[in-house]
Amino acid sequence: QVHLVESGGGLVQPGGSLRSSCVASGSIFSIDTLAWYRQAPGKQRELVAVISGMSTTYADSVKGRFTISRDNAKNTVYLQMNNLKPEDTAVFYCYAIVQVQGGVGRSHYWGQGTQVTVSS
Repeated sequence: QVHLVESGGGLVQPGGSLRSSCVASGSIFSIDTLAWYRQAPGKQRELVAVISGMSTTYADSVKGRFTISRDNAKNTVYLQMNNLKPEDTAVFYCYAIVQVQGGVGRSHYWGQGTQVTVSS
């Protein structure tokens, strides 16, 4: 079994910054893809950023403001969020595609989410 645990959410003023982290633990052989999604109240969950290998992709709404990175040795993915706006307010979820030890194929896992609130 694999677990993803996010941290680093919180309350920040518009224009501020936050850095969220997600640590994967368990029977991990390798992690192919890591991503951050978010879900605002009353809206569908949406993709924010993806990192596969060292290749990254961002939603248009966060390009130039958010940066996704990973530390393979720590099985950790980060999301640096700068110039935050009120419309960034959401629960942010970590997502991973993992090859488990002794397993066949790959499985998908979600974290429990961390709240990011941007408000003055």
